[in-house]
Amino acid sequence: MKFNLNDRPGFFPMLMYGLQWWIVSIPCVVIIGIIVARLHYTDQVEQIFYMQKLFGIMGLAMIVQMLWGHRLPLVIGPASVLLIGILSTVSIGVEGIYTSLMIGGGILTLLAFSGLLSRLQAVFTPRIIVVILCLIAFTLSPVILRLIFAGNSSVLFHLFFALLLALAMILANKLLKGIWKSIVVLGGILVGSMVYYSVMGFPETGGIQAGHEGYFGLWSWKFDLGAVLSFFFCFIALIVNELGSIQAVGRMIGADHMERRTTRGVGITGLANVVSGALGIVGPVDYSMSPGIIAATGCASRFPLIPAGIGLVVCAFFPGFIECLNAIPGVVMGAVLLYLMASQLSAGMQMMIREKAVDGFDGGIVVGFSLMVALLLSFAPDEALNSIPALIRPIVGNGFVMGVITVLILEHLIFRAGKKAKKE
Repeated sequence: MKFNLNDRPGFFPMLMYGLQWWIVSIPCVVIIGIIVARLHYTDQVEQIFYMQKLFGIMGLAMIVQMLWGHRLPLVIGPASVLLIGILSTVSIGVEGIYTSLMIGGGILTLLAFSGLLSRLQAVFTPRIIVVILCLIAFTLSPVILRLIFAGNSSVLFHLFFALLLALAMILANKLLKGIWKSIVVLGGILVGSMVYYSVMGFPETGGIQAGHEGYFGLWSWKFDLGAVLSFFFCFIALIVNELGSIQAVGRMIGADHMERRTTRGVGITGLANVVSGALGIVGPVDYSMSPGIIAATGCASRFPLIPAGIGLVVCAFFPGFIECLNAIPGVVMGAVLLYLMASQLSAGMQMMIREKAVDGFDGGIVVGFSLMVALLLSFAPDEALNSIPALIRPIVGNGFVMGVITVLILEHLIFRAGKKAKKE
């Protein structure tokens, strides 16, 4: 490594490495952020206002993590698993959604700083973690389909365009080396958007004025038990993601005091989700792509992420820049999300092989049945989901939540006796 964890690079190296981290962070914020903003609002001004708040909170969360949290070089962005919770509770309105998200963040904070997190980790066997990683990808499939086939025209063109763009990003990830490998997603967004608009025509854009009223206003609270329980299971997956990211980077660079770093990192992530819920935006999580970026740049210092976080905060005050990002075609975002979820599945399958999570028919049933339950509910017709009582609909009608519940029951109840017998 050119710079270790607590090394302070000079001004120019700090600026260059910070610029690299900032470039990598942009797609993380944009993809999930724009999807959720368009889900809530049809007005472009409201969508851009949402993105302004999101950029500001993500940047602040990154700075706080570098100074007082886990203090590890980790990219922060909106949690894709929380998108699943938002999709399953969209009918209750933004107040109910973000009240539930805020409560989930509060529970995560309490788990971290109370010391209960270490006990909770025992519940997450390798097999359960593999299922959760795969569930995120599978249950976001309907979102990918809606993005790719947005609109009623040029269906065949959209399908082939999305598949070719995703394959192009896979090829670029294989061929590119160094820092170039870490900006494949950004390149896919830029090149994909230019090619799409070159074929379909460029949209007309109008100037967006800054200073939207209510910028720092909080949502009014609305408690919904079903939504809270739905987000609780989403936060279980967020814990798995957060712990995996912190441990992966910590082991890679040989960081000390990992238990303390983990506690602070998860706690700060919980607090950031509380603030995000209060401001009505999707909450953050640390991304697992960071080890690849560290290996590519040879810089493991945490300090360049501070200017990167400042850069994200600065973006929040330039609605014109966000307006350009908001013009990304839905089919391009669908293709990028397809690529990212394929990477998510790859990580799950790698762990399944490495940890020998499936060691026989019983293990295969635990994984396979849980995924099938999630898939069935993810693609269930609206008529069937709407017939579920409103109180339990965010749970029973949520493919991800039901997949997690299923794998917990299979792993710790139905096949528990079999595991004990095998050990004896």
